[in-house]
Amino acid sequence: MFAAERRQLILEMVRANGAVSLRELARVVQTSEVTVRRDVRALEAEGLLDRRHGGAVLPGGFTRESGFPQKSHLATAEKTAIADLAASLVNEGEAVVVGAGTTTQELARRLARVPGLTVVTNSLLVAQALAHANRVEVVMTGGTLRGSNYALVGSGAEQSLQGLRVSRAFLSGSGLTAERGLSTSNMLAASVDRALVQAAAEVVVLADHSKLGTDTMFQTVPTDVITRLVTDEPSSHDERSATELQALADQGVQIAVAGVAQGSSAPRPGQGAGAGPNGGRGEGPAGRQSRRDMPMPGPRRTHPPTAPGGPGLRGPVSLSDQQLSGRVADLAPRRR
Repeated sequence: MFAAERRQLILEMVRANGAVSLRELARVVQTSEVTVRRDVRALEAEGLLDRRHGGAVLPGGFTRESGFPQKSHLATAEKTAIADLAASLVNEGEAVVVGAGTTTQELARRLARVPGLTVVTNSLLVAQALAHANRVEVVMTGGTLRGSNYALVGSGAEQSLQGLRVSRAFLSGSGLTAERGLSTSNMLAASVDRALVQAAAEVVVLADHSKLGTDTMFQTVPTDVITRLVTDEPSSHDERSATELQALADQGVQIAVAGVAQGSSAPRPGQGAGAGPNGGRGEGPAGRQSRRDMPMPGPRRTHPPTAPGGPGLRGPVSLSDQQLSGRVADLAPRRR
């Protein structure tokens, strides 16, 4: 494919989706990320798009939010790996909240195999993924339906979360930076996400590498409130994403990196890593995921206390050896 053809296709993808990762662009145009990065740089010089951490967005400042149909086809293998690893944090009998998003929907499909679980959500897609799960109770918030991502928002959703207490919240968003934390481009969605955070003793952010370093309009979770980030492995050429991960670790966020098998498609729900005998714990032989942790520097942060008698965990989650497939890499926060 000639350079002009590649760049036209890249431009069409960005215009259709609002934001596309370099990895996804490279896959579609069937070339390397290095070549795609050069194409994106040339298109930016012409004012046709803007570069972002690990991707490209429409020109004109903050990224606009793509609709669910566009998001569901982006970084599918990465989202699958992230969901597999995030599901291993959840134990039988827990109560958690799960926010709206395509990555959290993938997580919900795996949580359907965890017995005794209670899931509170404002996402119709998350609820649908859990609707027929045995021994999983689903609690929906109230609110007004936001059709672009099938989520309930507004004062009704926020009020229904008052007085709630769960062990942890799983959230996604449009961007994540060490400076501002998790953010989204919709004010109503941001407000509900903040209410979900208030209900949880710990906050786990699910974000693929294309969201690292991307800053959008409304802050949802400040960096000092995020307990753990579950993400995928940035490419070897994506130095900015690696720098962002290190900056997040330096601020006390635990980083869990899920390995994505190269040259393979994302497993369907019920297959691969999420289909093991242990309820979606990522132990299936066909879907082993590597995992790296960046331990928190300095003293452990104090999270809001759990209500008497209610579920909750203090500090970072510790996974058993059986739950970890792959090596633990030697990524650690830099000393200040």
